[in-house]
Amino acid sequence: MIPATRPGRQARIAELLREHAVRSQTELLALLAADGIEVTQATLSRDLLELRAEKVRIGRDLVYALPGEGGDRTPRAAVGRVEIDDRLRRLCEELLVTARTSAQLVVVRTPPGAANYLAAAVDHARWPEVLGTIAGDDTIMVITGSPEEGESLTARLLGLAQTTPDTQETP
Repeated sequence: MIPATRPGRQARIAELLREHAVRSQTELLALLAADGIEVTQATLSRDLLELRAEKVRIGRDLVYALPGEGGDRTPRAAVGRVEIDDRLRRLCEELLVTARTSAQLVVVRTPPGAANYLAAAVDHARWPEVLGTIAGDDTIMVITGSPEEGESLTARLLGLAQTTPDTQETP
């Protein structure tokens, strides 16, 4: 559920711009309306300015993009599902040390300083069983909707972390 507040609306706009290649404000208004968020074009225009959204060229289209996260503030357009899944797989291979389930919570360990990075990738994957993550320095708590989803998510993350034969290091 999205709160009927400016920050809630802007958070949803940011999610939509990361998930969809939005070409126009009209298209974005329709996506918001599908979520039950009714705004005027003027309000949407102000929201896009506050979010620092820019139009960038993707192929032949101009689409809205938001500044990147962290040190690289280059505007980034929506990324496809395959790229998101590939990134999470690579990060799990590199950073996931352990994953254990406790009911609907999954506790993930990473090397020191890597938890926020992996947690952001889990959040961006938008898996339906993931309600959210909380990250510290080397530990992530992933909240799922049920104990069954917790067990399933643990297995899924550990599966992603498995090194494939073509990427195994040789002694």
